[in-house]
Amino acid sequence: MFTGIVQATCEVTDIYKKDGVTTLEVAIPDQLRANLATGASVANNGVCLTVTQIANDRVFFDVMEETARLTNLADLQTGSWVNIERSLTFGSEIGGHILSGHIHTTAEVIELSQTDEHYDMRLKVDPKWMHYILYKGFIGVNGCSLTVGQVDGDSFWLHLIPETLRLTNLDKAGAGSRLNIEIDSQTQAIVDTVERVLAARFGDQ
Repeated sequence: MFTGIVQATCEVTDIYKKDGVTTLEVAIPDQLRANLATGASVANNGVCLTVTQIANDRVFFDVMEETARLTNLADLQTGSWVNIERSLTFGSEIGGHILSGHIHTTAEVIELSQTDEHYDMRLKVDPKWMHYILYKGFIGVNGCSLTVGQVDGDSFWLHLIPETLRLTNLDKAGAGSRLNIEIDSQTQAIVDTVERVLAARFGDQ
C-alpha cells in the first residue's frame, strides 16, 4: 500500500524488452534505497512493481505485458522520469490517501492553463470512470494523491501547487500525455454500494 506522497522523481536509465516482459532500470538515490531488498514493492508512476535486482544505485523492475497495456509505463523511454514511492510501513505518516498501486485506467491531458498564480491541468478519461471522480474527492494521478477540481462530462481539472510540481513529474506532462489513474477505493465502494441498493429498490419500477 502507498500514500500517494511521491518521494522522488527518478530517471529511467535503461529499458530491456523481452517476450512478455519489459525490465525498467531506474536510478534511485541512496536515501530511498535504504533497507530496500529484492521482492520489495515500489510505486513507479503509481504502479506497484516488485524489485527484481539492485546493483549499486540502479534498481530493476519487471513490467508484464498486461501492466504495460493498462498504464503509461509502456510510454517510458530511456531518460524518462518516474514518480517513486516506497511502500507504506507501520507508523508512517499518511499525508495523502491510501493507494493500492493498481491502476484503473489512464487519462489524457487535454488542456493546460499556466500563469504566475496557478498551474491547472484538465484530464479526460473513459466516461465509465467519471461517476467515481467527484469534485473535492481524492484521486491518484501518476502515483500522486490529489484533490479533484471541477468535473465536466468526461473530464476533470487538477489545480497543482508549486511543491507538487517540484516533487513530481507532472510538470513534464504536456497535451496528449497519458497519466495513470487510480480511483479512490472508498469512493468506489460507496458509489457501487449506493448503486446496488438503488437498483435493488427501484430496479423493477
